[in-house]
Amino acid sequence: MRRLERRLARARRGSQRRRRVRLAIARLRAREADRRKDWAEKTSTGIACRFDLIRVEDLKIKNMTRSAKGTAGNPGRNVRQKAGLNRQIMRSGWGLLVRRLEDKAPGRVEKINPAFTSQRCSACGHVDGKSRESQAVFRCAACGFAGNADVNAAINIAAGHPTHLPIPLHARGGNGAARPVNREPQLLLQSA
Repeated sequence: MRRLERRLARARRGSQRRRRVRLAIARLRAREADRRKDWAEKTSTGIACRFDLIRVEDLKIKNMTRSAKGTAGNPGRNVRQKAGLNRQIMRSGWGLLVRRLEDKAPGRVEKINPAFTSQRCSACGHVDGKSRESQAVFRCAACGFAGNADVNAAINIAAGHPTHLPIPLHARGGNGAARPVNREPQLLLQSA
């Protein structure tokens, strides 16, 4: 992609060479989008088949990817870094994965409020911003629990409180008396 973008920058506007390079860049971006969609489909199907209850952070992706440009009178800071972060968030496909999970596991996806999930100790529940020593290390200031910060946050999300509760049903829908119809098909295992 970088090589093609450099060639595009050198090509004269309106030339056939520039048109060919732009088409090659468009093909690469389309393949990248196809890969992202394929990954989201396969991952969401696997998760929906394996788990009765799925909890995800209720991230406001649109707010997270808002431009940092600012105005002429009040310009933003670190605009290029923020633009790069926005590209990476959009390229990750967080929203697509959650949307496909909700489609494939209706009623089984709970959105958890993301506030303090990375600062709360999964062992004692103490919330302190200083407990997050770095991007990777979590050390509770109250009980001394230490571990990976992402694993600690994942445990908090798994035990979290949803921002909006679905209608109370069994994990896979239905009332438990009959087989629910709103779930992914499962392989039937025959006992020997």
